[in-house]
Amino acid sequence: MKELTYVRATSAAEAVEAVTDDPRAQYLGGGTNLTDHLKLGITTPEVLVDVSRLPLDTVEDTGTGLRIGAAVRNSDLAAHPVVRSDFPALSRALLAGASGQIRNQATTAGNLLQRTRCVYFQDPTTPCNKREPGSGCSAIEGYGRYNAVLGASEACVAVHPSDMAVAMSALDAQVVVLGAEGERRIPLEDLHRLPGHHPERDTTLAHGELITAVELSRSGAARTSTYEKARDRASYAFALVSVAAALELDGDRVADVRIAWGGAAHKPWRARTAEDLLRDGPLDEQRVRDAAAEELRAAATGPDSDYKVAMLTGITARALVRLSEATS
Repeated sequence: MKELTYVRATSAAEAVEAVTDDPRAQYLGGGTNLTDHLKLGITTPEVLVDVSRLPLDTVEDTGTGLRIGAAVRNSDLAAHPVVRSDFPALSRALLAGASGQIRNQATTAGNLLQRTRCVYFQDPTTPCNKREPGSGCSAIEGYGRYNAVLGASEACVAVHPSDMAVAMSALDAQVVVLGAEGERRIPLEDLHRLPGHHPERDTTLAHGELITAVELSRSGAARTSTYEKARDRASYAFALVSVAAALELDGDRVADVRIAWGGAAHKPWRARTAEDLLRDGPLDEQRVRDAAAEELRAAATGPDSDYKVAMLTGITARALVRLSEATS
């Protein structure tokens, strides 16, 4: 049994100061991911700063969008009437993740910051650069069915596990962060990192920076959005691949389109090339497939993961065609 020092923060500023000043400290929110890693010995903090009771658990309608507190539970966010009506991809993504019990406990910020479920990362007996930098990547030559096909490196081929983050990427979310130097906003697309030579760093956050909220802006595309997930079983399973798609049509012309992929990379993958190819033209299945194929031209697959290219192409085409049919 490892001893831990427990600190209950009374304000966001107090929490930031406590963690920033101590490299051994971590934040504790819902704890669904952290508890697993403590049990497995993957993470070994000496100080836990509890932020779960801070007043960050409300969803505020700003008129132009929503400000979602970092401590809002996944189940509450999925059921929020404005999320369901104006940002349906987010509600669908949340309901596709985890189980009902975990959604009741997991928080918005914690969902964004959850770590990979790569089987080698979770097995302390195997080499893993994400867990122990410089030790090697067992997944490259090992079981690779869940490996990244985009943006991977020689150091890491793990994928980001969050469903919610994929939807928020397609919805152009902004992440509000409080640090020692004050508050800043980060486009969600820039929150997570590709692995490069430092796969141990999941995000662009500095030690001690605390996510306090996520902001969403209303748009025609956001209102016509969806999330689709391919997985091994119907519930409580991580994505083999997934897509969050948002679409706004002007007659038969694509006025706006957003595509983000899960299960493809170390971070939610925003398919910018595919979006550019689809914008200002008609929307049909073949055009979507061609655009997705162009986005996937740089994909690097192995014998266990080559299925992901066809699956990403097909699930993206299905999602966007269904959205176009729903608006016609």
